[in-house]
Amino acid sequence: MKIYDVIILGGGPSGLTAAIYTSRAKLNTLVLAGNPAGGQLMWTTEVENFPGFVDGIMGPELIENMRKQALRFETEIKDENVVNITGSVKDNFTLKTDNGDEYATKTIIIATGASAKWLNIESEQKLRGKGVSACATCDAFFFKNKVVAIVGAGDAAMEEAMYLTRFASKVYTLVRGSKEEMRASKIMQEEALANEKIEFLFNTEVKEVLGENFVTGLKLLNNKTNEEKDLELNGLFVAIGHNPNTKFLESLIDLEPNGYIKVKDNTKTSVEGIFVSGDVGDYKYRQAISAAGMGCMAALDVEKYLKSKGHAVRGTTTY
Repeated sequence: MKIYDVIILGGGPSGLTAAIYTSRAKLNTLVLAGNPAGGQLMWTTEVENFPGFVDGIMGPELIENMRKQALRFETEIKDENVVNITGSVKDNFTLKTDNGDEYATKTIIIATGASAKWLNIESEQKLRGKGVSACATCDAFFFKNKVVAIVGAGDAAMEEAMYLTRFASKVYTLVRGSKEEMRASKIMQEEALANEKIEFLFNTEVKEVLGENFVTGLKLLNNKTNEEKDLELNGLFVAIGHNPNTKFLESLIDLEPNGYIKVKDNTKTSVEGIFVSGDVGDYKYRQAISAAGMGCMAALDVEKYLKSKGHAVRGTTTY
């Protein structure tokens, strides 16, 4: 079995950036990109905050460009999901995928990302990227002087609601429970409640996202009175949390209580030879550019680690 210098799990901006760096460092690199590959950017329409694209770029196109760049430097890419990892840095790691294939490697970079939690409404999924978003920082700009709603009751939802007020003319904040049941910290609640652009609707659930090709409104249910009503607006943001893609790692490496990978010394994990990059280890920023930056860091750490252990590599990185 071929033994790679590094196998990277994840085909989003973090994993592909790591691959560009490791491949240019002449490390034999395999990316197990997942299926479907590409991460959350594959659901993003226009990306305007990734440096270098003056007029913006579509999310899938950005991923495709990164993928082509990695392939240019002889990265191998397979769209498979890893289901099990065994072994150690001493006798190499063995990775098994959902296709039944096995791969061996000296080191691993985990860049599997995190998936946004959704309301699991058919109409919500239909209109993802067409007015439905899980990232206000990414997409608020497209709702200048428009009316939007955000679902959520935690600190993240309050932060995103206030961020949206920089662009939107009005922000409805939809909370499933009562005001007293909100999870957000007191100071965050007070700041959001005091914002004149934000209107809270408590005991409110989204029954349906209205619109054919883009969001035109919501069908809401008051779960206290069972009253339904339609609300006209232009966008829906969902801020009910993220799930890190770490289920298959639970018996392998140390995780935080919220399921994210415990990060030590920038990109190291609790297991020697296994490194982390991107949203799977970052529950604070969750941006494509910060994920890409961490991918670069992990790749450089892998290169230095292999050299420190006396592993033969084919060359060195050009900075």
